Amino acid sequence: MPTRSARTAWNGGFEDGSGQVELSSSGLGTFEMSFPKRSSDDGGGATNPEELLGAAHSACYTMQLTALLGQKGGTVHSIETKADVSLGKDDADGGFKITKIALTVRGEVEGVDEAGFLEAAEEAKTGCPLSKALASVEEITLDAALES
Repeated sequence: MPTRSARTAWNGGFEDGSGQVELSSSGLGTFEMSFPKRSSDDGGGATNPEELLGAAHSACYTMQLTALLGQKGGTVHSIETKADVSLGKDDADGGFKITKIALTVRGEVEGVDEAGFLEAAEEAKTGCPLSKALASVEEITLDAALES
């Protein structure tokens, strides 16, 4: 399977700086971000890690669900998934953490009843690669260098 890449360039400090996150592999876009916009209610016209995580998780989940429904003999006409990612304080270290991800999914599927759809939806929630990564990450590697 291929490796996908994204890149972030940041200028300034945490609270007064800003940056851009780039979808490098696809080249589909570069998006502005900053901490003040990240912590605002409306996002201030910029993206943030939680929104990007929500986009990735909803896409991964939807693909997994579609595959599972097909295995059950269903014909998927449409699936719409929303992922609400909540950021909150981490009392353990005084920082922040993802406190909740709420997935909402609606589908139009032939050949699968409500029980079959709900079973596949639950299975996709734990089985998609991003759900697995978010549940536990066994290894995170880092290649860091200070450049002058």
